[in-house]
Amino acid sequence: MKQLKRMAALMLLFMMCLISAVPANAAGSGNVDGGGGSLSHGKDGYYWPDVGYDGVRVTVVDAQSGQRVSVPVDYTNVDVGGLSSTICHFGKVCKMDYRNGAGLSPQVGGYVCRKPAAPIPQIISGNSRKASIPAIRQYFCSEAAAVMVANDTGIPFGDIEQGKYKLVIEPIIYLVYQHLYFAMTTTEAGLYCQMTGGDLSYHFPTVVMQNHALALFLERDDLGFAAWTGPRGSARTAQEMVSILGIGIISYKKAPETVVNYDQVYRVDTDVIIAVRLSAGGKKTPDDPAWARFTVGGRTYSHNNIYIPENGSQLAWVKWHTPSEPGEVTIAISSNCGTSTGQIRALIVDMDDNPPPDPQADDRNDGFSIPSAPGKQNVTYLTWGEWDCWWHAHWVWHSDIDEDGADNGYWCDHGWWEYAWKSYSASLSAVFATKPDAKNPTASGKTMKSGYGLNAEAYARVSSSAPSGHITGAQNVVAYFPEFDYGEYWRLLKRKDSGYSSSFEFQVNPYSTYGRPVHFSPVWYPNGRYATYVEVLDAWTPAGMLQINLTDALTVRGSLYDDWHICPIK
Repeated sequence: MKQLKRMAALMLLFMMCLISAVPANAAGSGNVDGGGGSLSHGKDGYYWPDVGYDGVRVTVVDAQSGQRVSVPVDYTNVDVGGLSSTICHFGKVCKMDYRNGAGLSPQVGGYVCRKPAAPIPQIISGNSRKASIPAIRQYFCSEAAAVMVANDTGIPFGDIEQGKYKLVIEPIIYLVYQHLYFAMTTTEAGLYCQMTGGDLSYHFPTVVMQNHALALFLERDDLGFAAWTGPRGSARTAQEMVSILGIGIISYKKAPETVVNYDQVYRVDTDVIIAVRLSAGGKKTPDDPAWARFTVGGRTYSHNNIYIPENGSQLAWVKWHTPSEPGEVTIAISSNCGTSTGQIRALIVDMDDNPPPDPQADDRNDGFSIPSAPGKQNVTYLTWGEWDCWWHAHWVWHSDIDEDGADNGYWCDHGWWEYAWKSYSASLSAVFATKPDAKNPTASGKTMKSGYGLNAEAYARVSSSAPSGHITGAQNVVAYFPEFDYGEYWRLLKRKDSGYSSSFEFQVNPYSTYGRPVHFSPVWYPNGRYATYVEVLDAWTPAGMLQINLTDALTVRGSLYDDWHICPIK
């Protein structure tokens, strides 16, 4: 078994970067984001050589089906030619292949990668330098990148440029594990962590499980992969690395809009937890505790009396209420310890500013087909903790014998500081249900005719072992509808009950004759499943936001026109 694990460890793929000429103006659209934080590089036999020992794997896929149409190509700035015969890797396998059931295939030697003429941007953040998502977007979205990939894969450049194909990019890390050199993507690292029973994560808790895991992820759902909405600065699980992290998608159909890269997106008028990781070289004790200060909009919030053992770390956090108006907010962070970031740039959005328009009886949508509801990731359980610290007294007698033989010594406390980790957790559960509105005259159970209204109710509960200052209840629920392809328009539900147990329903519809809390289905909606999708949001912890995504469906059979009766005037 040890030999099998060692062979499986020989499977890390040294991913390379994309581009053969210096990128100028972006020609593609990048569905790419990333995160990470401070890290420790490892020890003898288990280490990441340095910042820059990274790359990307690029796979050309069909823009509609997501099926792979090229052999993946690895790009990197690092010269790994001397290691090509001994490096451990898993072959040229992409994230779509693993999703479709491919298993790890450990190999030693024969590793092929390309070194672009124009160096690729840094992909994985380190302590000395952080990766730049805007730089990665600009590089991979350039025409030069499309030309390079076309040349290296044999896929016609025109087909990529016109949007027939997309590029899937996956971060690769090069590191030494069990004294062997490895190259692996994020997905392969997650699978290999599972194969080794967690040994990889034990030796690389931040390098692999945090910064490699969060190097690239999607901002929005694409090709059947969900956007990552979880924490951006803490270690992730192997399953998250396999199922959702470690992927960016580039489309060249049109030039991208200018995108500002925000660290966080918050809703207006909401309690949130802002957190940062503190790292201490020496001990932080009750005599010299750590502290962190968060300055937002001219007001400073503090987390004091933080204890950290030598060379240890923990999160520091404060609870903050967002403004009632949308906009941008910069949060400045200071501490007497090292911090994972000194600034958080946040976007405050109002989810109540885009409700559906007034439906009309003569609305039509002849080409409509019922879409599938989104399958975004749930974050229902998070853990965090803090150090406790106390003095362990150890009294020692120091003798001082005088010439008369008397001992004039004294007692001295030679004690030490003790530390214990206090772990906390929080979980979120929720239910969601829709039903035909009471003013719907011909509805029966969960079946209704199109053109009539429906009601919705959501219930959420946060359970936690933590003090109240660590958590919030769920505070927002947003509903999306199939006639808008679960986008374009949405409804922010009204919160009826607040706290750790909260409830929500539709707001009163301004187009309702009876002032009902309803959503009107379009009269043109075809017979079949009418599924409302909701996101239960803003249950905050120091480890990030808990979120549940739910759907509930009614059946549409007929339309309100079926209830009309025309007769002559008497």
